[in-house]
Amino acid sequence: MLREHVHHIAVEHHIIDSIYLKREVKVDCYMPRHVAEHTQMSLLLVNDGQDLVKMEFEKILEPLLKHHEIAPLFCVAMHCGPDRRNEYATAQILDYKGRGNKAQAHTDFVMKEVLPFIRKTYTIQSFKEKSYAGFSLGALSALDIVWRYPEEFVKMGAFSGSFWWRDKAQEDADFDEELHRIMHRQVKEGGYYPWLKFFFEVGTQDETADRNNNGIIDAIDDTISLIAELKKKGYHNHDIEYLELQDGRHDVPTWARAFPAFLKWGWGRGR
Repeated sequence: MLREHVHHIAVEHHIIDSIYLKREVKVDCYMPRHVAEHTQMSLLLVNDGQDLVKMEFEKILEPLLKHHEIAPLFCVAMHCGPDRRNEYATAQILDYKGRGNKAQAHTDFVMKEVLPFIRKTYTIQSFKEKSYAGFSLGALSALDIVWRYPEEFVKMGAFSGSFWWRDKAQEDADFDEELHRIMHRQVKEGGYYPWLKFFFEVGTQDETADRNNNGIIDAIDDTISLIAELKKKGYHNHDIEYLELQDGRHDVPTWARAFPAFLKWGWGRGR
């Protein structure tokens, strides 16, 4: 275990030898350093922890904690592995290419290995709340896990979420985006969990594809239609935050731009 310190944050680097993923997983923990003894922190899990390293996440978190703009937040970032498109997916349904066959293993890793590891390593009996975020396929994975374990989570954040994930190729004659986008269907067929809150970020230059030729790129279209499905379930505008970044791309610098807004939305003082 390696430890670094920024003034208001300690960053610790761990390796978890996962039984479920059958590989070693790098896990970075970003912890507030000056927290009153009886203060209960919130937990934020993040897929694609290597992207937080690239964006120098501690420099994003540091001023927000220093100036008391957000409540104490313990962030745990899990690095992806070489088989990302099978690990970061929807666990119960494979996509049209058969991808996602390790998504249940990733889910088990998070729920049965990461959470116990955090409690044991940091002797934290409980958190005020737990949330989950991710980027691209990592965002799809985060929402899939939150949606399947709603009793465990309160908020989720999706940055450039891969909500195009589908179980039929769009080139097929009978492809119907209303039926074959997997996450949309899971929301449609799932329950309503009134405590859940959702943050979605998309960039206007996330991609160029426009599957249905409506003049709106698929990344935006798929996210907006997923929000519509959530609203049909009973969620309201105050449950959902949508951030569309002009000139935002499908890359780490864009997600770094959006992350402070996510943190203030989720854990801002006075919320």
